[in-house]
Amino acid sequence: MIWITPALWSVNYIVARIAPGIISPHVLALGRWFLAGLILALIARQELWHERHSTLKAWRQYVVLGSLGMLICGAWVYWAAETTTAINIALIYAASPVLITLGAVFGLKESFTWKQSLGVGIALLGVLHVVVKGQWVALSQVVWVLGDGLVVIAMVAWAAYALLLKKWASPLSSTARLAATCLGGSLVLLPFAIIEWTATQHAGWSLNAGLLVIAAAIFPGVGAYWAYGFCQKTLGASRVATSLYLGPLYGGLAAWLFLGETLGWHHAVGAAFILPGIYLASQKVNSDSQEPA
Repeated sequence: MIWITPALWSVNYIVARIAPGIISPHVLALGRWFLAGLILALIARQELWHERHSTLKAWRQYVVLGSLGMLICGAWVYWAAETTTAINIALIYAASPVLITLGAVFGLKESFTWKQSLGVGIALLGVLHVVVKGQWVALSQVVWVLGDGLVVIAMVAWAAYALLLKKWASPLSSTARLAATCLGGSLVLLPFAIIEWTATQHAGWSLNAGLLVIAAAIFPGVGAYWAYGFCQKTLGASRVATSLYLGPLYGGLAAWLFLGETLGWHHAVGAAFILPGIYLASQKVNSDSQEPA
């Protein structure tokens, strides 16, 4: 599943880039996670009913996880795709394991080596190289876009989401826990979606909008999040973070095949820093983190 998870997520980059002009970001995110939550709740209905008291007692956790994983890593990524490319999203997101490693060190008290420190610096340098489009000498001439900044924030939010999944123990299975998180995320998204629908110009609901919601709910929603949560519960936070190494490869390939995007030299140089940096940053933690999430 470590190999499959990033491929499922790459579908979300395609959806994000197609969505502008068809469906607005928060409405798309709400539709995606509400539908995904219904599917997951139906599958795990007996477990959710049996654990209803403990789930309601931990409602604050699901609101926080929903805010991080569904609002910021969902709606904000769709918002970002209005001004940045799918390739940029994939490359910037690829640095998430670095932040997960740092969080595992400082928050979960895992070990840290000089190789990891070097890896953190190299990977973050690669992210910055992508964000500034490789124009270090002429930074004043770089056309800054909101989308890249939003993806950087989403990258940080995803690291927090992954670490909190490990830190907050739950009696629920991966499926039931994700269903509860989808409910928390949908509640957080609802007011933003209503404001967006009523206060801004948007395209009317269409078949294409519905298809985008279904695609986002099934593949990067139910599929990718369930697979990630299952793998993390089995292997640990920092070990599964290595699956994001494949994000730039899958995302770039999908953007080339379906969106006609092309890679620039700044993408290639950024990837040349990000991927080895992530490897160095996660190497020691991966071998030490054997306990389940």
